[in-house]
Amino acid sequence: MTYCVGMRLNRGLVFMSDTRTNAGVDNFASARKMFNFSVPDERNITIMTAGNLATTQAMISLLRERTEVADDRDPGILSQPTMFQVARLVGSTLREVISYSNPNGQESADTFSASVIVGGQIKGGKPTVFLVYPEGNFIEVSEDTPFFQIGETKYGKPILVRAFEPDLAFEDALKLLLVSFDSTVKSNLSVGSPFDVHVYENDSFDQAVISRIETDDPVYQAISSGWGEALKEALDRLPSYKI
Repeated sequence: MTYCVGMRLNRGLVFMSDTRTNAGVDNFASARKMFNFSVPDERNITIMTAGNLATTQAMISLLRERTEVADDRDPGILSQPTMFQVARLVGSTLREVISYSNPNGQESADTFSASVIVGGQIKGGKPTVFLVYPEGNFIEVSEDTPFFQIGETKYGKPILVRAFEPDLAFEDALKLLLVSFDSTVKSNLSVGSPFDVHVYENDSFDQAVISRIETDDPVYQAISSGWGEALKEALDRLPSYKI
C-alpha cells in the first residue's frame, strides 16, 4: 500500500509520499512514488502514484519516454499547454497501461489498479492539483476540497480535515503532513518512512528539489513523540462520560 497527499495552499503546493512497497507481511521494500517533470521558468509538475507498482512504473516510464521521442509520437507532458491537459494526458496514459496489462477489461478495484495525484503550474495558469482515477477521469482541488489523498487514506485524514487552513505557512503544512503520515505509519504496516517531500511556491517555476525525511530525522521524531503526548494530555482534559 501507499500514502500520498497533495495540497494547495494560498502560498503554493505541498506534496508528500511514503516509500514503502510490500508483497505480503514479510516482504517489504522501498520505491520512489514521487516524480517531477519541469522546465525552468516555464513549468513544474509533480506526480505521485499509488496502487500496483508495475502499473505506476510503466505509466511514469511512458510519460518520460514521450518527452524525449520523435515528433511523430504522442505529445509529451512537457508540451501540454495547461495543467488540465496534463491531467488528461496522465489519465489516458494510466488507462492505456491498465488496458495493456489486462486486455479483457479493467475495473478500478482489480489487480492492475492505480491512482495518481498530479499537480503543479504551467506559465500562464494557476498552480493546481488533480486526482486521477484508474479509469482515467479526474477531479481538481477546490476551496471545499483543498487536498487529495491516495493509498491508505483513512488513518491520516482526520487531522488534515480538522487542522488544514489555506493560509498555512509551508513549515506548518509540513508539520501537519508529518502528523498525518505518522498516524498512518503507526496504524498500518504497509505505509512507512522515509517520506519524500516537494514544496512549490506560486509562480516560482524553479527546478524541483524533492527532499527525503528519514526515519531518524530529529524533527520528525520530535513531532511524532510530541503528538502522542499532546493527544494524551488533550484526552485527560476532556470531561469523563459517566453512565
